[in-house]
Amino acid sequence: MSDPRSIFLKDATVTSADGTQRAFIRKALGGYYVNRDLQKARYRDWERARDAAALAKWNAVNDLAVVLEQFTANFERNGGVVHWARDAAEARAIILGIAEKAKAKAIVKSKCMTSEEIHLNDALEKAGYGVVESDLGEFIQQLRGEAPYHFVFPCMHVKREAISELFTRHLGTPPTDSPEELTMIARRHLRQLYVDADIGITGANFLVAETGQISITENEGNARLTAALPRIHIALSGIEKVVASLDDLSVLLPMLATAGAGQPMTCYNTLYSGPRREDEPDGPEEFHLVLLDNARTRLLADPEQRDALHCIRCGACLNVCPIFKNIGGLAYGTTYQGPIGSVITPHLRGLKQWNHLSGASSLCGACTDACPVRIDLHHHLLHNRRNAAKESPTWFDRAFHHGFSFVIKRPWLFAAGGRIFRATLPLLRKLPLPYMGAWMKTRDLPEAPARSFREQWRHDHA
Repeated sequence: MSDPRSIFLKDATVTSADGTQRAFIRKALGGYYVNRDLQKARYRDWERARDAAALAKWNAVNDLAVVLEQFTANFERNGGVVHWARDAAEARAIILGIAEKAKAKAIVKSKCMTSEEIHLNDALEKAGYGVVESDLGEFIQQLRGEAPYHFVFPCMHVKREAISELFTRHLGTPPTDSPEELTMIARRHLRQLYVDADIGITGANFLVAETGQISITENEGNARLTAALPRIHIALSGIEKVVASLDDLSVLLPMLATAGAGQPMTCYNTLYSGPRREDEPDGPEEFHLVLLDNARTRLLADPEQRDALHCIRCGACLNVCPIFKNIGGLAYGTTYQGPIGSVITPHLRGLKQWNHLSGASSLCGACTDACPVRIDLHHHLLHNRRNAAKESPTWFDRAFHHGFSFVIKRPWLFAAGGRIFRATLPLLRKLPLPYMGAWMKTRDLPEAPARSFREQWRHDHA
């Protein structure tokens, strides 16, 4: 298996050097900032709304066992079937078992980042099932053979000319640079697939314990078709998506829309209660829900970082992160990108192998300021760095931290080191030091100040 850190450094270096792509991403996000701020201004008190949203998630996560039990009891009372999956392999096996029992041939999916987390499409395709993504952005990424670039805007990095060429190659349609026509091409292709599919797979934005309903929010209507037309509906959700009541949902839905896409409300907000009843014209014959743990309970047991489970997957932290805007979503090499991905991926996939993501941060705090449920993101990145150093420190970690501790406890030595550095800086600029060449390609090394802060203080207060 390739080293995730080495792949990340290689891909991040290539993407960050592509000025054209970086400018395109910044332009794409420009409209988001304007719309988000406009919608935030329409709240009577945005910060109080953040408090309410954070409290709703805090209550559910900190009482997760009770709230989940209430949800599953109500969901099953509505006619649904609950399956518990401890990890990705178990979740895949459950879904494959449902498909095999149903003798399914075709499967249609709406956007579901949890399915990306467990690599569901690969498992289904290897088992011989045809799987088509019905979300436009996900459909484009599926045709490109790429993972989603952003978990709200999956193909935000792809220009319309490239999408037109992709559709021409795969769907045989004429070239066009009209976004509306490109959308209609995808719609015409997908419409029959909803009818032909035996199984529709969705995610779940929220699970409402009070009513046993699944809440799905979307802008295209494809999730409604995915859930309503196939005879079997399978929803896949992490256990942390549960909230206690519809009152909590009434706070979280507009927060999700505003923080995620700069909208007052997402276009389609649907609550699914169970399979089709006798007096209903549409809906599935069977409704299955797979509840996934996959290391979430391990994170739940950590009181310091438990609030990372409050995430509502709005993507606001990605949109404001200077690292994401420079290296892009694919460079992360994991399902969840940006600051929240850098926080939770080491918990989900291993701290030792994935802690490099926690280091890919300027710690500016923009992510924490943007988070609608007040997750302490930039401090959690520091927590991950500390925990990794404690769990499996390298010889360099040990030497550096012992050396730093020794010097910083001796002010005279720290001051002497500063004087030596200022004196030798002209020489350091010329030496072929490791990494210095790559570092200096995009940075200027400033001149050393004539005096240190300590010397300047003495001079000013003499």
